[in-house]
Amino acid sequence: MKFGFSLEPPLWPEEPGAAMVQAARDAERIGLHYVLMSSHVLYSEHGAAVDPLVLLSAVAGATSRIGLATSVLVLPYYHPVVLANQVASLDMLSGGRLTLGVGTGWNPQEFAALDVPVRQRGRRTDDSLEVMQAIWSGTTAQLPERFGVLREAVGGVRPASPGGPPIWVGGHSDASIRRAVRFGAGWHGSGISHDQARSFRARIDELAAEAGRDPSTVEISTVAFLVPPGLPAVRPVPGRLLGGDGASTAAIVDDLSLLGKAGVTMCSLWMPIDAHRVTEALEWFASDVLPRVAEL
Repeated sequence: MKFGFSLEPPLWPEEPGAAMVQAARDAERIGLHYVLMSSHVLYSEHGAAVDPLVLLSAVAGATSRIGLATSVLVLPYYHPVVLANQVASLDMLSGGRLTLGVGTGWNPQEFAALDVPVRQRGRRTDDSLEVMQAIWSGTTAQLPERFGVLREAVGGVRPASPGGPPIWVGGHSDASIRRAVRFGAGWHGSGISHDQARSFRARIDELAAEAGRDPSTVEISTVAFLVPPGLPAVRPVPGRLLGGDGASTAAIVDDLSLLGKAGVTMCSLWMPIDAHRVTEALEWFASDVLPRVAEL
């Protein structure tokens, strides 16, 4: 199993940009595989409003190995041609380290502020994925006629990853799973248990087989909400805690083991802790959790 660290949840201190970049450096130093950032254009209790592509660009310049991922970028908010160029640019500048986690969004206030019809978010997401992947692969001429002038578009910046960065499709609905099978390298969940992971794995396998796709090519990643032993949470946790409330290290390791056996290949660690203790939390994970998970 691979692990990532979400740069979103801590209440960052003064000079938050420097603190977030340092956390990314720490995540790379201890051997994590990804740093991740969500997508909110307005502040809410579930996340900050730091733009994920801007933040991950700063992280790319401050690191050399660790993967970069959005968790998740709300596609209906963006024009697909502009976003395709932004994403390709970040993938190119980072040497192919980007994974694009995408979703349809949920916040009605953000849709209203952006004058985007919330009822169209699913169709807009599908259209954006189709257009962006065609731009990245140079196959816009093969787009359906309904895309009109976009069929004549020629992509500008070429991503480092052939055909564009891997795509994780987030969301727990059946439509999201279908979208992952159609467009994605993986499906991306949030706070799921091992029983839920097994259920999602079965549905992915079923839909992939129906679509004539090898089910093993659709991975499962998830956000895992984690409060390390001895560290208090400083903000609400929007889902199931890894290992349960007040979990011991052993309970957390057991939970991760069960997730791995259920088919989860990547966990993004979302820690709602004091930002001053992020380095301490990452050191604990590196010394007390990673070696034990690796043995399982």
